[in-house]
Amino acid sequence: MLNSNLIALVITLMIALSWLRINDFFAHKGWISSVISRKIIHIGTGPIFVLCWLFFNQSNNAPFLAALVPLGITIQFTLVGTGVIKDPAAVEAMSRSGDRREILRGPLFYGIAFIGLTIAFWRNSPIGMVALMVLCGGDGLADIIGKRVGGVRLPWSPKKTLAGSITMLVGGWLLAILVLWIFVSAGYFNGTISDYLLPVSAVAMATTLVESLPFRDIDNISVPLVAVLMGLLVF
Repeated sequence: MLNSNLIALVITLMIALSWLRINDFFAHKGWISSVISRKIIHIGTGPIFVLCWLFFNQSNNAPFLAALVPLGITIQFTLVGTGVIKDPAAVEAMSRSGDRREILRGPLFYGIAFIGLTIAFWRNSPIGMVALMVLCGGDGLADIIGKRVGGVRLPWSPKKTLAGSITMLVGGWLLAILVLWIFVSAGYFNGTISDYLLPVSAVAMATTLVESLPFRDIDNISVPLVAVLMGLLVF
């Protein structure tokens, strides 16, 4: 924990931007596909950002300052998606087809979720960070594994697979438990990590169900929303 939240903000911003620009560079060079780059960003940005919360002190302005990072990145997404800013590397890294307007859907919703959950829950409750980790570790991995493994299709959602749903459940649960364990160990939450296993399991199962539904481009809003609603019941 640092004495100055402004220093913590600068460090968090530098780490977040470096992470994004590295992936943009790799995608633009063709070293990784835009699909993989998009998912790497989706999976990795959340844990990196949430762990940076540990830099901030206990003052009341901490969550608002931290939220400036996803806010600034979301504004950038919007400007790139609308064509105000020309950034081919970012478009290749964050869109499926190379169409900049795709950034105005999934990536934009992703950023909005981060802003809202940071301000609403911060380190005062595990609900926000669990919602973000389920979104990153679960939803991010589900699409990759579901498409690569294939197999049994879900009857109510033929474009999605059982393998993807299992990955959503396990990946989201594991990442949420890992990050929550770090914050429990740091003394931000009471009890031991074993006290949180069942609540996190309930959130992971609820979000797995909603992610399996046959709706496109809304997972980045629907998953954290359901995670919060379930979290309010179980935490």
